[in-house]
Amino acid sequence: MGIIKEFKEFAMKGNVMDMAVGVIIGGAFGKIVSSLVDDVLMPLIGMVTGNIDFTQLVWKVGEAENAAVLNYGQFIQNVVDFLIVAFCIFLMLKGINSLNRKKEEPAAPAEPPAEEKLLTEIRDLLKQK
Repeated sequence: MGIIKEFKEFAMKGNVMDMAVGVIIGGAFGKIVSSLVDDVLMPLIGMVTGNIDFTQLVWKVGEAENAAVLNYGQFIQNVVDFLIVAFCIFLMLKGINSLNRKKEEPAAPAEPPAEEKLLTEIRDLLKQK
């Protein structure tokens, strides 16, 4: 019974639960970013680049039958996809952080209590004498 109890304590710790929520939200967020890249940005980039398909770029090394095919075009495409996704995530997080900063900005300082005002006036009068 000790192992089951220990596992239950481990699984119910705040860090594990936070991580599980993070993974789930991250998966959903990844789908949003992938859709943004695939459905919005890539068609625009395709228009600008003349619909170049990097995935067709290959380099064959060796004889015809035993040739090793290096799909460097697919690698280029994956790098471009990564850079676009990383940039989109950066922009989204930057926006979220700016919204959070606005929430955290302190309000104007509150009016000091009447006693404090009176004590400040007394202090100032004593300094003048």
